[in-house]
Amino acid sequence: QVQLRESGGGLVQPGGSLRLSCTASARANGDLDITDYATGWFRQAPGKEREFVAAISRSSWSGTWTSYADSVKGRFAISRDSAKNTMYLEMNDLKPEDTAVYYCNVGQVVKPNIQGDSWGQGTQVTVSS
Repeated sequence: QVQLRESGGGLVQPGGSLRLSCTASARANGDLDITDYATGWFRQAPGKEREFVAAISRSSWSGTWTSYADSVKGRFAISRDSAKNTMYLEMNDLKPEDTAVYYCNVGQVVKPNIQGDSWGQGTQVTVSS
């Protein structure tokens, strides 16, 4: 089982930027490499269902792939630092409609319609002038 801790949310003006971080650790004493898992970000705005934002696949001999929701393509970038067991979501040109609680998600597969087993506690992002 994977334990996740998020950080980096906050209040930002439209057009601004934020970087979210999600650090993974093993629940029991043991080693964990975040690149052995598929990882992603989802978000939930008030009164709406949780929706997919971005994902990055497990590392393999053939490399990795990334996937983004159409609403964030070209503005958001997902990445990982294996040395820090941390996943990032770089968010640029933020819009009021990006306001939501952002959750990191880790599992064997993370795709727009597939969620992993482990979730972070969520971090609030508010875009407002």
